Amino acid sequence: MMGANVLGLRTVIYAAPNLTETKEWYTNVLGIAPYFDEPFYVGFTVGGYELGLDPNLQPGPVGALAYWGVSAIEHSIQHWISLGATLKADIQDVGEGIKVASVCDPFGNVVGLIENPHFKLP
Repeated sequence: MMGANVLGLRTVIYAAPNLTETKEWYTNVLGIAPYFDEPFYVGFTVGGYELGLDPNLQPGPVGALAYWGVSAIEHSIQHWISLGATLKADIQDVGEGIKVASVCDPFGNVVGLIENPHFKLP
């Protein structure tokens, strides 16, 4: 059970020093347009969660890694790479049918991908 004020993951924000280029790339990789598009922040709704792009952040070493759920990780990795991402950590089966991998977007952000057949939204 989560603490009284903890509601779960809601938003991941990536550095976007060139906001226009980063927004265009994520529009292509996600296949959706942002719902919020301002010079100081761009927001996408992805499966009920938020991907934010912030032009004031700079990419750097990862301290925490957020994983985005995918239905077919092999296909997803190839899709991201075909649009300019590079493989950071190849697909790993972590047990019980769960697979994880990570890529670097063209802007230096590390993006985790997870195929988890057990995850269900409430």
